[in-house]
Amino acid sequence: MKVGISSDHRGVYLKTELVEYLEHSGYEVINYGTDTMESVDFPKYAFLLGDAITKKKVDFGIAICGTGIGMSIALNKVKGVYCAKISNISEAVLCRSHNNANVIAISADTDEEQAKSMVDKFLTTPFSNVDKYVRRNQMIKDRENNG
Repeated sequence: MKVGISSDHRGVYLKTELVEYLEHSGYEVINYGTDTMESVDFPKYAFLLGDAITKKKVDFGIAICGTGIGMSIALNKVKGVYCAKISNISEAVLCRSHNNANVIAISADTDEEQAKSMVDKFLTTPFSNVDKYVRRNQMIKDRENNG
């Protein structure tokens, strides 16, 4: 499985730790930057990751910024990207099983071990395919495609 990951300057440290963890766990990880602590505009890195999702260069994405909120907003502007800003393991599970999210956004301030657990749950939880969740997700896709 290929996982794309991006961050702004505040998320570089956690991103580096997650890349190492994911590679050690057997995932192929593609880093979409940034790799410096110098201030950057996060949408640039969100859009690089989002485009990789839509072009199927990666299967899932992880985005990190100060709060995770900015990355989530930017990523959700990319057609075909369904990004959930998550803060705990339960949200990591539910965003996959109910919402079929293909990207998560997390805060750079998230504890490293907690972030690893959230990423694990996100990447290993399948979409439930329960009728009501399929219907609700289709409603979102219909709105995305038809305005």
